[in-house]
Amino acid sequence: MEVDQIQSDWRKGIFKPVYWFEGEESYYIDKLTDFAEKNILTVEELAFNLSVFYGKDAKMEDVLNACRRYPVFSDKQVVIIKEAQQMRDIEKIESYLNAPLASTILLIAYKEKTFDKRKAFGKSLHKKAAVLSTKKLYDNELPQWVSSMVQQKGLEIEQKALQILIDHIGNDLQRMENEVEKVTLNLKGRKKINEDDIEAFVGVSKEFNVFELQKAIISRDMAKSIRIINYFASNPKAGPIQLVLPTLYSFFSKLYIATSSNSRDERSIASLLGINAFFVKDYINAMQRFTPSEVENILLILHHYNLKSIGISRADVDDAGLMSEMVAKIII
Repeated sequence: MEVDQIQSDWRKGIFKPVYWFEGEESYYIDKLTDFAEKNILTVEELAFNLSVFYGKDAKMEDVLNACRRYPVFSDKQVVIIKEAQQMRDIEKIESYLNAPLASTILLIAYKEKTFDKRKAFGKSLHKKAAVLSTKKLYDNELPQWVSSMVQQKGLEIEQKALQILIDHIGNDLQRMENEVEKVTLNLKGRKKINEDDIEAFVGVSKEFNVFELQKAIISRDMAKSIRIINYFASNPKAGPIQLVLPTLYSFFSKLYIATSSNSRDERSIASLLGINAFFVKDYINAMQRFTPSEVENILLILHHYNLKSIGISRADVDDAGLMSEMVAKIII
């Protein structure tokens, strides 16, 4: 099942006896679980007809007893198992799957992984429960997701602001929504989020961030690169080396793939790299400035400095010093 379909059914009062939410993207699992906990039952029904268990502490006997009892002053009850992946005997729920109570809505949140569909219990789940399997969004899916989330709040976001936000937060969807909510509360009636808002309320400098460092490196602008690194040295949270290295490695890895292709068409490159078309110009710009052999050498440099960043063959140099050395070797 899809998230939107489940929410639509619930709002219409259409329920399955058992829901199994699994996968590495906790955002959707948490959203559905929270909705079920707060909205399926009325305020009057909650006290007697909502049971919430936590996998680490729950006993299957107690869960099954809760599922098999009848609701009080209501035609339904809700039973939720949170963090079900921590429940050692979760497979024992199969006895209930075979004969669920019509008046019970059981939701099982099995986060961070999926249950093997080849196993007997996995097969039973997919036959007898409504299963939602979640995956982390790919990088090229993030711009559309964030834009849609912002639109749902009745707002718009400028492309530069969107890019800074994604570069800073990545695919942590819950944090992304929290930061957008923080910005929303401070817009004072405005309907468009700009880069100044991101700088003021999220705490990401529009001039000194990992994305701007990457652009400076692509342009072979040593002076600007050093200014940004010096800013990072004074503001460690703005650009820690543990964030800078993976970001640059991801970019130049994709650039290496792009340079191996004969195409210079934006759509073709976006498809080849699995990125949003908005970001393609950076790759085309870089392809004009770096040869394939230079890109290959840059990947080796990044690997070398990644080892140094974790203490391997590292002299007495701070993170800013390491980044300055690394950038110099990339640009010059």
